[in-house]
Amino acid sequence: MREILDLTARPTVISFAGGLPAPELFDVAGLRAAYDHVLSTAPSRVLQYSTTEGDPGLRAAVAERLSARALPTAVDDLLVTSGSQQALSLTSTALLAPGDTVLVENPTYLAALQCFAFVGARVVPVPSDEGGIDPVALAGLVASERPKLLYAVPNFQNPTGRTLSVERRRAIAEVAARHGLWIVEDDPYGELRFDGAPLPWIASFDGAADRTVLLGSLSKIMSPGMRLGWLRAPAALRQACATVKQTTDLHSSTVDQAAAARYLTDARLDAHLTRVRAAYRERRDALLDGLPHTLPPASTWSRPDGGMFVWVRLPDGHDATALLPRAAAHDVAYVPGAPFFAGRADPATLRLSFTGHSAGTIKEGLTRLAEAFE
Repeated sequence: MREILDLTARPTVISFAGGLPAPELFDVAGLRAAYDHVLSTAPSRVLQYSTTEGDPGLRAAVAERLSARALPTAVDDLLVTSGSQQALSLTSTALLAPGDTVLVENPTYLAALQCFAFVGARVVPVPSDEGGIDPVALAGLVASERPKLLYAVPNFQNPTGRTLSVERRRAIAEVAARHGLWIVEDDPYGELRFDGAPLPWIASFDGAADRTVLLGSLSKIMSPGMRLGWLRAPAALRQACATVKQTTDLHSSTVDQAAAARYLTDARLDAHLTRVRAAYRERRDALLDGLPHTLPPASTWSRPDGGMFVWVRLPDGHDATALLPRAAAHDVAYVPGAPFFAGRADPATLRLSFTGHSAGTIKEGLTRLAEAFE
């Protein structure tokens, strides 16, 4: 993955590899105003050490957004983290011991696999299809493998772009309730919905309310450079995560938290997201429109309702990793799908991100990719 990102640093490369927000869409003026405000009105506070739990104003703003979407949340239900990646790391450290079993979607977020490996967990993939996790298969694995937790990205999953239906979310919550299974519900993309209505979080179902850690992030919707995320968890686990965080970095950046809180209370995020969703919808459509003319015959791909990614499967016999150097020679890049699998990998798969380029650049990138695949 690092080698692929090094490749994308070449200015001539059109990269569909990184899951990066579009930099030209950052609300620079709005963020500058937020920083100017907190630095001019409370410099002694925002430039000082802070509490491990996080800025009360930021937690209040996040709690209000969650509560507005039928997930009642109090300020003290939240822990601010340095991105949702740290939230996942804290949760893994607090919940897992070496040898514990973790269930994951198949394929799943690569950094989650790395995180679970770091704490010595045993990772078992749950059979998944175009609709995501198969709840029946999940119930069988929970009974046979006795896992400690399930990790899932229900909205516009990385890498596949899939979204779990309400029925499957409810079924997963019921499995967790019956078997005492923890659920880590990672939702960095949920506010990047282009089509349809938002779906309830797994954490909102009664059976999962006291078994679910909900992870969120401002990276994909505001700025990844601010490195701000959060976790919402039952009290005992949240406190354990706070203890781990205290020993790790004491607290997330005080000034960045204060600026984010100001930005959210000024109600700038919703206006910003309206602009971002419109741009990303256009880019997704440009990618989907071009794939039939780009990929080898009999290829298939996902059609996400939001997020950042399209998941492609080339015909049997193709190896996306082996084809990558040929794509690089045509100054275009993607991520092979094999590293995202916890079990046996499918070499014919790859992930394309559509957020980083205009529709015109996407069209040119697909032209190059078609030449590489010929």
